[in-house]
Amino acid sequence: MLNSLSPIPLYHQLSNIILDKIRSGEYPPGSKILSENELAARYGIGRPTARQATDLLVRKRILMRKRGSGTFVCELQKEVDLFSLAGTTSAFNKKGIEVTTHILQNIRLEQIRYDPENPFANKKAYFYSRLSRVEKVPVLIEDMYLHDMLFKEIDKIDLSCRSLSRVVDEHYYMKPGSGRQNFRIGYLTGEKANTLEVTPDTPILTVKRFMNFDQTKNAIYSELYCRTDQFVFSQTLGAYS
Repeated sequence: MLNSLSPIPLYHQLSNIILDKIRSGEYPPGSKILSENELAARYGIGRPTARQATDLLVRKRILMRKRGSGTFVCELQKEVDLFSLAGTTSAFNKKGIEVTTHILQNIRLEQIRYDPENPFANKKAYFYSRLSRVEKVPVLIEDMYLHDMLFKEIDKIDLSCRSLSRVVDEHYYMKPGSGRQNFRIGYLTGEKANTLEVTPDTPILTVKRFMNFDQTKNAIYSELYCRTDQFVFSQTLGAYS
């Protein structure tokens, strides 16, 4: 039950109760939960407090409202490990998710403009951009930058519908040894927004990834733009030592 003496707001306590019922299976995916009036009556609170609790879970995409029908538990989102040294295509495939890729900009050697985070800023690097779709829905744009000497003449290789990590392995006999990535929430406009089929006010997970090889650090740098309404993008952490 709710504790009115707790420093935790009542609406937050109620949202945790609902979440516990979802996790326990009492409210399975697709099921309808109690209405706000029913929640208010059961827990002895006002309807606005019940509304705040369900609003919180709706914002977290755990619940969804259907006009005229009520509030329902969302289907579980598929989770993709975004930090896979084997590449994003492999991360989808490991979850049994069929992904198709489409080249947005063909790979080419070019002078990279200044960007304080891009290790290739003001230098030459190979660049290309690709889009990943799942069941015809665009979910991810990747802008890729590759070391010009380490991956010499990679622009002569057909990268369409191919995993970059596999190309690097098969043609250059190299595998990444380590890496890091930065996460931000951002917004897209123009061509990228149109490609991902989002509006300028849609939050997008933006990731900047740095991949290290034995031959050199930051040999591959990429900028990823991820639609989080389709997948939960995660990062697996190792054990603490």
